[in-house]
Amino acid sequence: MSVDIDTVKRVAHLARIAVDEADAERMTGELNTILGFVEQLDEVDVTGVEPMTSVIPMAMKKRADAVTDGGKAADIVANAPASEDNFFVVPKVVE
Repeated sequence: MSVDIDTVKRVAHLARIAVDEADAERMTGELNTILGFVEQLDEVDVTGVEPMTSVIPMAMKKRADAVTDGGKAADIVANAPASEDNFFVVPKVVE
């Protein structure tokens, strides 16, 4: 797949990027180089290769999935000018 200058201008327009004629010419070459590299990657045989997130095997650290109230409600409203039952009390704004 190759990119022409009209495609570069269209992508720049969609991305809301101002691109002049000289930059569009340069970007055409750069994008074609990138797409050529991606096509090379497509030629690699990856059958039987497991997807991985790291080059070394490791287990994700997980915490227990427990529902708690946090126990911080009193600390959160401690500096509030007015609070009631661990809720902020604010003056009425709309009448």
